[in-house]
Amino acid sequence: MRLARRDDMRITGKRHPFFVRYEVGVEDDGRLCGVKIDLAGNCGYSLDLSGSIVDRAMFHADNAYYLGDALITGYRCRTNTASNTAYRGFGGPQGMVAIEQIMDHIARERGIDPLVLRKRNYYGKTERNITHYHQQVEDNLLEEITAQLEESSEYYARRAAIAEFNAQSPFLKRGLALTPVKFGISFTSSFLNQAGALILIYTDGTVQLNHGGTEMGQGLNTKVAQIVAEVLQIEVDKIQITATDTGKVPNTSPTAASSGADLNGKAAQNAAEILRERLTTMLCTLHACAASDVCFRNGIVRAVDKHYTFAEVAQLAWFNQVPLSANGYYRVPGIHYDRLAGRGKPFYYFAYGAACCEVVTDTLTGEYRLLRADILHDVGASLNPAIDTGQVEGGFVQGLGWLTCEELVWNSKGALLTDGPASYKIPAISDVPPDMRVTLVENRKNPQDTVFHSKAVGEPPFMLGIAAWCALQDAVASVDNYRQHPLLDAPATPERVFWGMQRLAGEHDDLS
Repeated sequence: MRLARRDDMRITGKRHPFFVRYEVGVEDDGRLCGVKIDLAGNCGYSLDLSGSIVDRAMFHADNAYYLGDALITGYRCRTNTASNTAYRGFGGPQGMVAIEQIMDHIARERGIDPLVLRKRNYYGKTERNITHYHQQVEDNLLEEITAQLEESSEYYARRAAIAEFNAQSPFLKRGLALTPVKFGISFTSSFLNQAGALILIYTDGTVQLNHGGTEMGQGLNTKVAQIVAEVLQIEVDKIQITATDTGKVPNTSPTAASSGADLNGKAAQNAAEILRERLTTMLCTLHACAASDVCFRNGIVRAVDKHYTFAEVAQLAWFNQVPLSANGYYRVPGIHYDRLAGRGKPFYYFAYGAACCEVVTDTLTGEYRLLRADILHDVGASLNPAIDTGQVEGGFVQGLGWLTCEELVWNSKGALLTDGPASYKIPAISDVPPDMRVTLVENRKNPQDTVFHSKAVGEPPFMLGIAAWCALQDAVASVDNYRQHPLLDAPATPERVFWGMQRLAGEHDDLS
């Protein structure tokens, strides 16, 4: 069934809108000592996945910061709109937007540079490193990533230049923000953290691969094929991936929570290692040698002083009645969470990143442009840098759209009014900053036993877009010489930016 665009947009669930209330206590230097945050998610008319989504928003209400004494409360609100559902980030972005708003609010109240305040509240490596759900923050790259991005983006030099520009420009105001990302990787429902794979080797040396993940343009099949090719030491074009089918791999988990490559890649690696071990054992028997005398390398298999092509080894296995199919399985170790106690280890590891964005706004219209974006993101030992860079770029632009232009409006009866491209604006190429610099963190393997020590890259980059929203609020705050925080709702549309500037200018009458 193919719906008309208007019907599709009215019926299909959206990302949950959130209403946030907060109270914070801070030390004189701006460090958090106590936080109370209420997160109310608009679930629509039915539950859908709202329970897990609000849970993840609560888990990520800290983002990169040690909260001190914290009380995080989530509310699942039933309303008269279409049922809202899962979307990239799965509640995490809503929780992280809340704490980033808090950080900017404290910075304005205390008269501190927002980045300085953020760094003071970062999780430490040996202390102040326990989350509000009692998981220890390990392999903390926050300070390292921030320091590297500060330098490469010339944050403080640009901050000074922007202050000078704003003081001399009555109508155009610039804003700058550098915000971090710490995102937990794993399904919050622990039983979903499992995957299977099936590999078949044929006597001509070709391989058929089936795994439980869904390829949706994110490059999952490419990564999983690369993993199998690396284990068997054959060319990737010798591997054919067949469409995901529960007739081959049963009871698959959703391809979600950034876990596609982590789970299915590890399961495929397991199946490939089983097959390689069988082939090694067979060659050891045929040549009366030890396993250390057998080597798979670049499509050639060496057993003592005898060399075979991979296809010849597959043919030998068939003649010697060695099974050439294997099922692989993987479950994430060490994941546990006591919901009643509100503590545990719901995430296997954290992915980190940071973005620095600069914007310019027009005080007369509220229109704005994103001038530059510098991004540094942690993917562990990248399985495919080209794919990972694309995911970071795409995630950032998607997050940028969510927080700036993608405004949803309903009428009093719960009907969606922004039900087509004429009223619902997604980012265009003109919204992408003309100067966009994306870098992956280098030489930092994931210390956890993930596939080749890589890290997930699907959802974490989405939250990099928060930097653009914070930069817009920085530009608005400049109207009142940064004495007040504008508290702009998301998305920060030109209308909201305009009225935010008007409010601050009206209170102090110094817009010009």
